[in-house]
Amino acid sequence: MRPVTLFTGQWADLPFEEVCRLAAEWGYDGLEIACSGDHFDVAQAVADPSYVEQKRAQLDKHGLKVWTISNHLVGQAVCDLIDERHKAILPARIWGSGDPESVRQAAAEDMKNTARAASLLGVDTVVGFTGSSIWHTVAMFPPVPASMVEAGYQDFADRWHPILDVFDEVGVRFAHEIHPSEIAYDYYTTVRTLEAIGHRPAFGLNWDPSHMVWQDLDPVAFILDFKDRIYHVDCKDTRMRVGDGRKGRLSSHLPWADMRRGWDFVSTGRGDVPWEDCFRALNSIGYEGPISIEWEDAGMDRLDGAREALSYIRTLNSITPPSTAFDAAFSTT
Repeated sequence: MRPVTLFTGQWADLPFEEVCRLAAEWGYDGLEIACSGDHFDVAQAVADPSYVEQKRAQLDKHGLKVWTISNHLVGQAVCDLIDERHKAILPARIWGSGDPESVRQAAAEDMKNTARAASLLGVDTVVGFTGSSIWHTVAMFPPVPASMVEAGYQDFADRWHPILDVFDEVGVRFAHEIHPSEIAYDYYTTVRTLEAIGHRPAFGLNWDPSHMVWQDLDPVAFILDFKDRIYHVDCKDTRMRVGDGRKGRLSSHLPWADMRRGWDFVSTGRGDVPWEDCFRALNSIGYEGPISIEWEDAGMDRLDGAREALSYIRTLNSITPPSTAFDAAFSTT
């Protein structure tokens, strides 16, 4: 049965030891470790062999395993148009003087080291963001020439090919999370992104349906159509509240959990993701990797939510595909 892990990104305010203790207490099989807080430091991992050994010892102490690490925040800076928002999410060594191109170059080098650190830790997948130089054009006004969009995909390819070369060297894959603000944020931008990167095997996808349902994307079709690129699975849910003539999908700059929003992230199982069909689709494509719960719900206590979400996902994850067709018993030949 596929292991169920807890993504630690939303728990980076807690010491790694405490997150390990909680996850083990709740019954998780392991962690999807975020490169945030004291959970995992890429620079230390590549510089000091004892650092990785220490992390493994902490996991072993609590009976936990790791299949994936995530470096969303640094990956975001590789292609983004850098501004003051990035300073709050980036390590000081990446931000440096704040010069935009210097930040992007430092982020790219850190993503290369993330691949190396993952290999040292013994995992074969890094989940993260890519950033995008053209996300700000999504409203298509002022009018956006096709050449500008094309240049955005070329910029992505130029910046990520050297990073992926290192991923290939160390035998690690990158799983890009389809997400607004990234180079691939919906179905057709995913198609275009894979084309831009030459469909190279080092670049795949992190399937997270919470970013799909509010865009009216079918998360089941996404699994089926990109079956050879689903390198990792994150389980996060979204509740839709549009339809009253006031709440829009762009959510009016309102904060999370504000009931005037058109949609909100909620604890897994409490939203509108068609989870059972999704798990049946994962079964149909033969996905055997970890199922990682990315817990986000601004209107619910996370200590209750993470435990509840695990119980919910365990039930779905136990659906076992049959060895023969159900109607085979009717055959008389």
